[in-house]
Parts: sequence; structure tokens; C-alpha cells
Amino acid sequence: MIIDADGAILGKLASDVAKRLLLGEKIVVVNAEKAVITGNKKSILAHYKENYDRGHRDKGPFFPKAPHRILKRTVRGMLPWKRNKGKLAYKNLLVHIGVPDEFKNEKPIKLLHAAVESGNAPSFIKLSEVSRFLGWSQKM
Repeated sequence: MIIDADGAILGKLASDVAKRLLLGEKIVVVNAEKAVITGNKKSILAHYKENYDRGHRDKGPFFPKAPHRILKRTVRGMLPWKRNKGKLAYKNLLVHIGVPDEFKNEKPIKLLHAAVESGNAPSFIKLSEVSRFLGWSQKM
């Protein structure tokens, strides 16, 4: 199953993907950089900067900068990671920036319950903006 993250709220998207993974589905998420996080922009950036700066530079814990890795890490947080079923479910997840050529012909599913509408979330920030704030630069 291919899911489009464009305009989807990160938490709702991640919880839905985690549930589907635990049911045994193989899931591909495209347009990860277009997912959004709702709330105050300054507090969101401060939260992610705090997570990124936590720990030691060489020893960890390590927090991702890239938007596709942040989304994948968010899904991992919603899986029972320390159990075998959680690790097996996590292996069935692929997250991409943009839409890769192999999935261009297929139509991705948009999760309507996870979509951000203009009246639903007055303040939000895209995952690509958070990544750029953390120091990520996309290599083309």
C-alpha cells in the first residue's frame, strides 16, 4: 500500500501506519517532506532541536535530520519496538522524499482523517522546514 503524506498531520499519519504495519501490511510512504506538525512553530522547533542535541555526538542517542527519517522514527515510536513483532512490522515500512520513479504510475492513498484543513489547524509547520532547521540539506 502506498500512502501520500502530503498535508497529513505527522502524529495521525504515524499512528495509522503503525496500526497497519502491526496487521502485517507492507507500506510505502511518499512525500514525507510535505507532512505537517501542528502547533506553535517556535515550540515545535525547540522540541526537535532539544531531541537532536540530546546525548553525545559520537555515542548517541542519535536523532535524524532528514524528513523521511524523522517520519520513520515517529512510526517506530508507536510500535512495540522491543518486541519481535514490532521489529518485524518496522521492516515492512519504506519512507521516501518525493515520489520515486518506481511508484510514479501507482496512485497513492491520502488519509483523509489525517489531513490538515485550514480551519482544523491554524498553526502548523512542514517537516521539511523542521529538517532544514536541524541542518539537513537535500542532495540532488
